[in-house]
Amino acid sequence: MGIEEEPKQVARTAESAPAFEWLARAGFVAIGVIHILVGALVLVLAFGGKAEGSQSGALEAIAAAPAGFVVLWVLAIALWCLAVWEVFDGVLGRGTARHRWQRRVSDFSRALVYLAFGGIAVAVALGSRPNTDRSAKSLSGGLIALPGGVFVLAAVGLGIGVAGIAFAVIGIRRSFRKKLTVPPGAPGTLITASGVVGYLAKGLALVVVGILLVVAAITLDPKAAGGLDAAMSALLALPFGGLLTGGVGVGLVVYGLYCFLRARYAKL
Repeated sequence: MGIEEEPKQVARTAESAPAFEWLARAGFVAIGVIHILVGALVLVLAFGGKAEGSQSGALEAIAAAPAGFVVLWVLAIALWCLAVWEVFDGVLGRGTARHRWQRRVSDFSRALVYLAFGGIAVAVALGSRPNTDRSAKSLSGGLIALPGGVFVLAAVGLGIGVAGIAFAVIGIRRSFRKKLTVPPGAPGTLITASGVVGYLAKGLALVVVGILLVVAAITLDPKAAGGLDAAMSALLALPFGGLLTGGVGVGLVVYGLYCFLRARYAKL
């Protein structure tokens, strides 16, 4: 067996294990739980309440619940298993040679996101209370202070904005269905509808986050930057902001429900 084939053989062996596939599917359930809680917190903001409408805010809500410590660890393990599955998918490099590296970049990028989510869950379980907005402002300020850092910050903002647009396009084109075994009838209709609404809502949220970072870079003001919570506050400040923010909240809840369905019907 060649050196290049050894990692692929490890990946094939791992992915063929039913227990590992079950854990990877549990990762989609974990993502769904987080998005439903984030969506609920965003709805609280939309109706004038006080809440941190972000991933860390959702995880802190779990931590405050009975047995929240255990739930956070379960979520983290499921997310990390899904991240490892994405890495193995990237190593295997399925598909044509033309699209193989594009798929690998996509797989490895998702793996990093899932690893980060899992890390935040563990940090909250251990008593940390991360604040995404403060972190975004701190990182933005550090970049702005560096030579050429303003361009890096703007590039990051543009990248997040492009990712948001990509999410919206996936929803509009319904291309997420390619990664699912869509059943006929009502279940298939539910999957498609929830995917369209969820991807559009998540896309809008990411676009707003990207815009905030670009504005921070242009104005040299790190206070203009922020995470999802700041993005929702920015939406609230717009005309009909309550409706827009509420729509995003509902969309994120629907995306969470889509993730539950994806756990069942994803092609793994």
